[in-house]
Amino acid sequence: MRKILIVGSGQSGLQLALTLQRHGYDVTMMSARTPDEIRASRVMSTQCMFDEALKIERKHELNLWDDVAPRITHQGVSVAGPDGERALNFAGAWPGPAQSIDQRVKMATWLELFEERGGKVVIHGVTTADLNSLAGMYELTIVAAGKGELVGLFDRDDSRSVFTKPQRALSVSYVHGAQSRRERPGAIDVWLNIVPGIGENINIPGYTLSGPCDIVYMSGHHGGPFDAFGDRPDAEEHWARQLDRMKKHLPWEYERFQHATVTDSRGTLVGGYTPVVRKPAGELPSGHIVMGMADVVVANDPITGQGSNNAARCAEYYLQGILSRGELPFDKEWMHRTFETYWEHAQYVTRFTNTMLGPPPEHVMAILGTAVTNQAVADRFTNGVNDPSSLADWFFEPEQAMAYLNSVA
Repeated sequence: MRKILIVGSGQSGLQLALTLQRHGYDVTMMSARTPDEIRASRVMSTQCMFDEALKIERKHELNLWDDVAPRITHQGVSVAGPDGERALNFAGAWPGPAQSIDQRVKMATWLELFEERGGKVVIHGVTTADLNSLAGMYELTIVAAGKGELVGLFDRDDSRSVFTKPQRALSVSYVHGAQSRRERPGAIDVWLNIVPGIGENINIPGYTLSGPCDIVYMSGHHGGPFDAFGDRPDAEEHWARQLDRMKKHLPWEYERFQHATVTDSRGTLVGGYTPVVRKPAGELPSGHIVMGMADVVVANDPITGQGSNNAARCAEYYLQGILSRGELPFDKEWMHRTFETYWEHAQYVTRFTNTMLGPPPEHVMAILGTAVTNQAVADRFTNGVNDPSSLADWFFEPEQAMAYLNSVA
């Protein structure tokens, strides 16, 4: 029975731990917090798991919230015009419903499940010094904690990294009491609102500690109106500021959120980080090699909602790589090869996200504009959010985009 250590109890780390456990591996999970501490913590993220990623969870019988989570059927897009009205507005259908589970709910439950099934859980915040002494006790050590000093073990891949600083100032509120959009009564949609030159607002129906909710995410250009949370206000003030900015820049969203309230005192989040791709193998002072996964090696801005989906896919690629390795050593070459199988997908996620972070190219605006009146284009763009690799042959290059639009005109 091969011994594996996984550091970090997020989507990727716990998914990999639970799936390896089912295949008979001796897995130790290191988490900085107990399940109860996770439930009592501040919200950790926005997240929306799309159909392709949910299929992975269902394959491994980890889909524990299908009966309670809102079934999100559509992705909407609005672009604000200079007069405060919508210059562009459409909704595309996903091939299967998406869902969003507060990570305080999901990770606490998965951690308990791993332990109930006989997994070893060590509650301890891990430093590089800790890992230096621990790694020699295991045949493979995987770092799945995307924040903290352990990330420094993995070198930046300059050939695949575009940015050197955060591109947005981020703020999040989990709220109860939102209404559906006037033009889509009763619909359960994710909606991306773009305010050119100012930032983005994404609203996601979710499930939290107190039941169904909506997750309000604001992504602001630095120094602009959406960059107003650096002093980390309390939950009520945080939400009041987001509402104020909706009222001024997104009145159609303010209309449905104006009577909403935050779900709990820890239901808000402020942050920002640099999108980066790192090399998958890191060396400890002892000479032991450890492997990074998910956000440790491919960290994208949340603007396209890919974080938890990337984590699920990365865990699945790593699972297959470990299973196929048999009794051979998990050496540095294997780590790089296994990561490259994941990068075959993740490269499109990174390109899609980086495209959406910049001023929209003319051909992208043509795609979004056509989607307003052509449902096939709206649905194809929406499926690109579900599976960014499907964008490869029509979205990124102007010639391919215009050829596609001409074909469906």
